Amino acid sequence: MSSQTFIVNGQHVTVDCDDSVRLLWVLRDLLGIHGPKYGCGLEVCKACTCHINGQAFNPCSVPVGELTETDHITTIEGLPATVGAQLHPMQEAWLEHDVAQCGYCQPGQIMAAVALVREAKAAGREITDSELDGLRNICRCGTYARIREAISSAAPRM
Repeated sequence: MSSQTFIVNGQHVTVDCDDSVRLLWVLRDLLGIHGPKYGCGLEVCKACTCHINGQAFNPCSVPVGELTETDHITTIEGLPATVGAQLHPMQEAWLEHDVAQCGYCQPGQIMAAVALVREAKAAGREITDSELDGLRNICRCGTYARIREAISSAAPRM
């Protein structure tokens, strides 16, 4: 067993575990962060989507040993702090558009949406329909139309 140190939601953390343990289990089981959900463990459903250094990724497929001390992991719990508010604009849009039904996939959906909007804004452009089509987070309840509306609504506020 070895020690792994990285940053989660703005806090330096150190965990003692095998390098091969997937980050999702470190977040959920060792750090008590339950926003990222386990769905498939194969990077298909994307219910666990978080950000690493500002980019969307799936911690179900990343061994904790691949992280460095300077890697910043942001989960849905830490997302509001990135804008200094109680809720991130994307979370507000989710509520305004009544997106969630069962809610299981919503943390991953929101994190993927935020990363997509940030990427488009950094490139100086608006989100396109093809980019929205490219989001591959699975919603068991099928609220995709409301997800698209919420993303489009939140993008100008970000």
